[in-house]
Amino acid sequence: MRVGVDLGGTKVEAIAIDRTGREVARHRVPTPKNDYAATVAAIAQVVRHVESVAGVTGTVGIGTPGAISPATGVIKNANSVVLNDRPLDQDVAAALGRPIRMANDADCFALSEATDGAAAGATTVFGVILGTGVGGGIVIDGGLVAGPNAIAGEWGHNPLPYAGDGDTPFPSCYCGRVACVETYLSGPGMERDHRQVEAGNLAAREIARRAAAGDEPSARTLERYADRLARSLATVINILDPHVVVLGGGVSNVDFLYERVPELWEAYVFSDTVVTRLVRNQHGDSGGVRGAAWLWPMSDEDSADARMGV
Repeated sequence: MRVGVDLGGTKVEAIAIDRTGREVARHRVPTPKNDYAATVAAIAQVVRHVESVAGVTGTVGIGTPGAISPATGVIKNANSVVLNDRPLDQDVAAALGRPIRMANDADCFALSEATDGAAAGATTVFGVILGTGVGGGIVIDGGLVAGPNAIAGEWGHNPLPYAGDGDTPFPSCYCGRVACVETYLSGPGMERDHRQVEAGNLAAREIARRAAAGDEPSARTLERYADRLARSLATVINILDPHVVVLGGGVSNVDFLYERVPELWEAYVFSDTVVTRLVRNQHGDSGGVRGAAWLWPMSDEDSADARMGV
């Protein structure tokens, strides 16, 4: 059995899955606020709970904001700042009394969808989070790519490609730079653009709903968003050339994107044809926690059983 943990800003959730990917148990608790020791204890609590329900001890993988720095061994770049500069993997392993594996939450999403989700069977997968922030993860031949700096897939903090007058004024990013992809393609980025250009104060979900219903200002906002997403993903395709790009996060629920973005990215991809598929995630909000469980990869025995559905 595998146990995955999703450490989020509001909840700590654990799931237990068997070797076929079937959910056996699930449990969540609120994330302790600004309390590192309590966060470690909460992770250990949810793991022990699902193992108790399942009746067996499993391997443990954890998806976190930020990443473990290869240089220092502590968490970096986490928007849950209480985790930064802490050896979270070591402390959780000590609390559980066993080895654990840990990866960025966007990496876990990509791994989930590449293992038994919308991109299952694809050789190269780029998983995209379009939510409050923008993240990404890379899976090749079923294995997660972390990179020597633990930042593989962090496309959200590259500058928006082919930026022009229609993209100004360049918004500031919390990372200290301007015009980051995240500032345009996050849900708040879409909302900011709608306020500035269309003088409307709407949530991203409402912008998409109104656009689908024929509201012209909302449709224009969604078209600008699709073009920026196409430009940004075209740059990824030019570098990585993935077989599948799978979208997650709240903005991934906008149906319009799956038809329009592939139409638009052809103008920016350095190829005479683009066969990369753009797909919606299969596991929804469970992608991160399932991907954390799959940080312990399938053995040959697991793979055979999964194919037979046992």
